[in-house]
Amino acid sequence: MCGWIRGRVSFRPLRRRVCRKRAVAIPRALEEPWAPRALLQTFCIPRTTSIRARRLGLTALPLTRGESWSAPARAPLRAEVVATKLGGRRAGQCRERRAAGRGGAERRRRRREQSCSAVRGDARSRRAELDEPFAAPPLPSLPPSCSFSSGRVAPPCCQQLRVARGAWGAPAAPRVARFQKIPNVENETMIPVLTSKRASELAVSEVAGLLQADLQNGLNKSEVSHRRAFHGWNEFDISEDEPLWKKYISQFKNPLIMLLLASAVISILMRQFDDAVSITVAIVIVVTVAFVQEYRSEKSLEELSKLVPPECHCVREGKLEHTLARDLVPGDTVCLSVGDRVPADLRLFEAVDLSVDESSLTGETAPCSKVTAPQPAANGDLASRSNIAFMGTLVRCGKAKGIVIGTGENSEFGEVFKMMQAEEAPKTPLQKSMDLLGKQLSFYSFGIIGIIMLVGWLLGKDILEMFTISVSLAVAAIPEGLPIVVTVTLALGVMRMVKKRAIVKKLPIVETLGCCNVICSDKTGTLTKNEMTVTHILTSDGLHAEVTGVGYNQFGEVIVDGDVVHGFYNPAVSRIVEAGCVCNDAVIRNNTLMGKPTEGALIALAMKMGLDGLQQDYIRKAEYPFSSEQKWMAVKCVHRTQQDRPEICFMKGAYEQVIKYCTTYNSKGQTLALTQQQRDLYQQEKARMGSAGLRVLALASGPELGQLTFLGLVGIIDPPRTGVKEAVTTLIASGVSIKMITGDSQETAIAIASRLGLYSKTSQSVSGEEVDTMEVQHLSQIVPKVAVFYRASPRHKMKIIKSLQKNGAVVAMTGDGVNDAVALKAADIGVAMGQTGTDVCKEAADMILVDDDFQTIMSAIEEGKGIYNNIKNFVRFQLSTSIAALTLISLATLMNFPNPLNAMQILWINIIMDGPPAQSLGVEPVDKDVIRKPPRNWKDSILTKNLILKILVSSIIIVCGTLFVFWRELRDNVITPRDTTMTFTCFVFFDMFNALSSRSQTKSVFEIGLCSNKMFCYAVLGSIMGQLLVIYFPPLQKVFQTESLSILDLLFLLGLTSSVCIVSEIIKKVERSREKVQKNAGSASSSFLEFYPKI
Repeated sequence: MCGWIRGRVSFRPLRRRVCRKRAVAIPRALEEPWAPRALLQTFCIPRTTSIRARRLGLTALPLTRGESWSAPARAPLRAEVVATKLGGRRAGQCRERRAAGRGGAERRRRRREQSCSAVRGDARSRRAELDEPFAAPPLPSLPPSCSFSSGRVAPPCCQQLRVARGAWGAPAAPRVARFQKIPNVENETMIPVLTSKRASELAVSEVAGLLQADLQNGLNKSEVSHRRAFHGWNEFDISEDEPLWKKYISQFKNPLIMLLLASAVISILMRQFDDAVSITVAIVIVVTVAFVQEYRSEKSLEELSKLVPPECHCVREGKLEHTLARDLVPGDTVCLSVGDRVPADLRLFEAVDLSVDESSLTGETAPCSKVTAPQPAANGDLASRSNIAFMGTLVRCGKAKGIVIGTGENSEFGEVFKMMQAEEAPKTPLQKSMDLLGKQLSFYSFGIIGIIMLVGWLLGKDILEMFTISVSLAVAAIPEGLPIVVTVTLALGVMRMVKKRAIVKKLPIVETLGCCNVICSDKTGTLTKNEMTVTHILTSDGLHAEVTGVGYNQFGEVIVDGDVVHGFYNPAVSRIVEAGCVCNDAVIRNNTLMGKPTEGALIALAMKMGLDGLQQDYIRKAEYPFSSEQKWMAVKCVHRTQQDRPEICFMKGAYEQVIKYCTTYNSKGQTLALTQQQRDLYQQEKARMGSAGLRVLALASGPELGQLTFLGLVGIIDPPRTGVKEAVTTLIASGVSIKMITGDSQETAIAIASRLGLYSKTSQSVSGEEVDTMEVQHLSQIVPKVAVFYRASPRHKMKIIKSLQKNGAVVAMTGDGVNDAVALKAADIGVAMGQTGTDVCKEAADMILVDDDFQTIMSAIEEGKGIYNNIKNFVRFQLSTSIAALTLISLATLMNFPNPLNAMQILWINIIMDGPPAQSLGVEPVDKDVIRKPPRNWKDSILTKNLILKILVSSIIIVCGTLFVFWRELRDNVITPRDTTMTFTCFVFFDMFNALSSRSQTKSVFEIGLCSNKMFCYAVLGSIMGQLLVIYFPPLQKVFQTESLSILDLLFLLGLTSSVCIVSEIIKKVERSREKVQKNAGSASSSFLEFYPKI
């Protein structure tokens, strides 16, 4: 069959040259399901065709006259073909060859000839006009029974090919239609994307109409393909990361790194290879560490896909299918049951006792009860859309059916994804400070070069020689050890944080905590335990009981009038506990709740009183499940060991509903009629407990639902974590403002904030809706006074953080849910909870609290302040020593003095400046009093005026002392080894005392302890031992050109060089005294500049 067709209609693949004018369509017979496989293979050409063919847009799919095909018909397997010259000579040769060599019936031959002639006639008449692309349905596959070979009788399915009118040989066959342009999918009438807000306001029938969906039978496969072509897969498209080599190269954009690179290049050009090697090694270490840290922390977007379930139950073509969640499209019908994670945003149309845990998305602690009725009052608050099941949330109980309204990035979960994708983490204050330091050092280096060249030119010296000297000095002045010290200091800080149960993912974040002045904390799971707990009981006769303990465990007590109640010691309290325990479906095993949090709180209450076994003492005869409409649950039971006793009903639920079924109440063991006065009293107590942020449940029992006895009220709340209040108090005292951002109601949020000391009478609270209506400028003005933001969604948290950052605040954001991820990424410091936090939250954060202890944040802030102080100590030491060395050499050069130090001695001093003594300053233990100091201003440079002045004072002392020794030894105007040895040793001892005084900017060396930093002690001791070897070891004496010194010489040098430490200690003492005086006077602390205004 293939040979026969090819003999009459020649098809050239698109990989060859395409001829527009000879393009024709394939016969309509290919549409039929019985089309021969060989024929289909002849016509179909892969999509990987030539560029020219793609521009022509030609396809090999047939159309009859007037037919056009919509998007569902364009299957992924789209063939493209061009029919070439239809010469009669080749067709005739094929017919003769087949008739002579293979045989066949005459009638069969004539019909084939007739059909081929018809095709040729169509091709000749239409050849000049068929030049536009068209769209067509996918090619059908051939039945397995169909086979074509010469000499064999074709099966019935293929015999139809020869006799079907209108397909091959009939005169009345329709002309082949013109090629039609493939329509743009976006221009077609497509299924709209419904937002959850709009879908919640519409009736189910309206939603189904808009989505053109069948709620009971679902979609068919062609509709699914059509919609997926427009809406895409139900997944998140994560853009490809840039190559690793690009990420590595980007680390060199740091100004300080670029300055060091320039120094290395200049050192090579000037043949100072030792400097070039040391600078290059420093650059490689710093860049590699920064690259590794960045590479490990860029996974936040990938983790979002983990909350989308891989599989789900979907109704299609009237059948329930188990399919991949990524296959869902808008209009699909999805079935949910207990334990399922919702695969897409669903508009529910059937729901039976459905409760969904939305805490990861909205921050609400308790599962949300779902309904099917329209919610016309639904606003920007996700919690108000009770007929929508959101992607990524978890079904706690019940079952439901819903129609898909949003998939992938078009879901509410996708909104979080898009915000995370668009948000970039800001630079840390330390990175900004280091960038500024690099620019300052560059400016000073060029200044040194210019000044030395100018002075040399004025003195008549050779310009080239002076340029060489000035460049060498500028390169030597650059502290190439600074990046290494910063990296090592931060790394050690990270290691210390691990011991405190905190994981820091990015090194600079440790220091950033030191200048954090605002903490925005999520309530649920961060400040609170996210475990509902009964904290208050009110019996029907007015008795109040307090309940201690937190969480789903037996640890805690029930206290009435100062006495601990256990078992049936107090009948009024015991009856309430019994009703809450029996009318309950939750189970607590190994301190883990299986069921609703509210019911878990009642079981935990029974465990604290030793009455949790009551649940097994009753046999349940009937049950009235809880629903959001009726707002109560009841069970009818009989005692397991006393089944002859009458049945008893237990009820729990909202007070307004339970009280309707009550006719009596219990008072001191007596059953009395429930009067209106008692009802009003209970209503007042319920309102009082509600204003305290408690969730109030009423409990009752009796023989029938209409004849119940009111037992009392219980107040339930998600209590604060242990130790959080103390941490909050300390942080507020140190100048850190803490703001609660939660999705809970105003009453609950304010109640928790008041317990923690965050909210006072002068504080304000703002809702998410109010944040929406405010301009960023207005919000920035009022946000410092706001302590609580309630009913807040992820976009509200973003706006709040941006407003705080606009005011210049360094913001830390804590959280544990998906709804916190975007804010964590946008904040200067993102802090996630390690135990209760989701994977998305952890990956977006900069720091993870392993044990969810809010107190760890206080330790982290303390660590950050200490690290920044250590970096400043190192900068002070190295710059003062470098400036002293440069000044010493520059003065000798400019004043035509002989060089007081030779090349090897300068190299040794450079090693000490960048070596162990300098590095050990980065590991100085954190001062315990640093937490009491206010956060530093992130705009402040490391090189403050106060620090620069201290550096200059130390440098002047070192230069003056060294020149004094050199002048003292050079009285005979002849430089001897003793002269250079005394000068060399003097400078080294000055370095050691300068390092000692640089250990703290404010405290005395004796106050912090001489041996508190063991590494520093070892480094200084090693440097002194090395200096003594250089002086007294003969082989080294030849290398460094030194000679032995007497004990008196050493004592003289020690006394002289200690002056730099003595002056520094005096300055510290004066600063502390002045600060203490001003603190007592209520004024701000002064700087060192205030004591030396003339300088």
